[in-house]
Amino acid sequence: MAELLKLMFSKHFVENLASEMAKNSKAFDQKRFIKEILNTSWDARELKDRMHHITHRLNDCLELDFEKQLNVLDKVSPKFGGFTGMLFPNFVEHYGTNHESLSMEALRNYTQYSSSEYAVRPFLKRNPKLIELFYDWSKDKNHHVRRLASEGCRPLLPWGMKLEQYVMDPKPVLPILERLKNDPEDYVYRSVANNLNDISKHHPQLVLDLGAKWKGKTETTDWVLKHALRTLLKKGNTDAMKIFGFAPDENLAILEFSMQQQTITIGDATRMKIQVKNTGNEAKFRFEYAISYLKNNGSHTDKVFHISEKLMTHNQEEFFDKKLDFKDLSTRRHYPGKHILSLKVNGVVVQQIDFMLK
Repeated sequence: MAELLKLMFSKHFVENLASEMAKNSKAFDQKRFIKEILNTSWDARELKDRMHHITHRLNDCLELDFEKQLNVLDKVSPKFGGFTGMLFPNFVEHYGTNHESLSMEALRNYTQYSSSEYAVRPFLKRNPKLIELFYDWSKDKNHHVRRLASEGCRPLLPWGMKLEQYVMDPKPVLPILERLKNDPEDYVYRSVANNLNDISKHHPQLVLDLGAKWKGKTETTDWVLKHALRTLLKKGNTDAMKIFGFAPDENLAILEFSMQQQTITIGDATRMKIQVKNTGNEAKFRFEYAISYLKNNGSHTDKVFHISEKLMTHNQEEFFDKKLDFKDLSTRRHYPGKHILSLKVNGVVVQQIDFMLK
């Protein structure tokens, strides 16, 4: 995947960028820029390395002070969107350290064409008072800016700098999430859910308390809550289950829980069959399965997979037939030995099957 992504920063992209820069600034050395980027090391550079390389050559070949550099980049950036457009926030992150006000306004502008979610984080880490500006962004007319208000202050943004101050104390972030929890754009309220999910990993009770307060207010907040609590739900947190009506219930009969084979060759697949019956009153059930994968050091690690959520009436039966694949992935390698398949209902393990990978 990274091999394909890095090709977005292609020879054509570099030449196009150089041309646009030259159109907007006589100070820009177009020939030098292209020559210094497309050197003998270019093909070997990976995705982020290419972005940083272009960023530094932009600075070298646009010999102006930072404010005047931004005047040029402001004209060029709208023509480059998506991932390659993150080059412009990257430039601000590297060269705007001593120009906080100019940099934050530039990042607000550039996020409308790509995303500034990574570039804002070093500024916020150095100056926590900038969270007040993020709150102002949460009121912006542009939904990309509103999303930046939430995504930029996520404590544990994947592939981004960890914001330790909000890992320790996320309360300064909450007014932003409160304001955006019913945003009309799913692009924005999804970020709210992801931010809260980050927070739940270190402050579960804080997010559970919010959940109890928000639940049932609007369809949007219910969606946000469901995704915000996904880590706690997968862990079988009782309070998280109760928020969504998945109370412990002893009236579910497990009629079948089986695997097609219990000795499987790594790289192959098998099937799992589940049949259940609600012998009690109408109730909501959340069905999941977990696999305890054997690790190289001999320990096991659990991975929980969602199956379905059902409102089941008295004597209603449900049947599930799922494929279980044991091919090696870039994110998971399989090891021969004992594994465990578990059926979870409303967060509780109700049955298990031992099986072998060979």
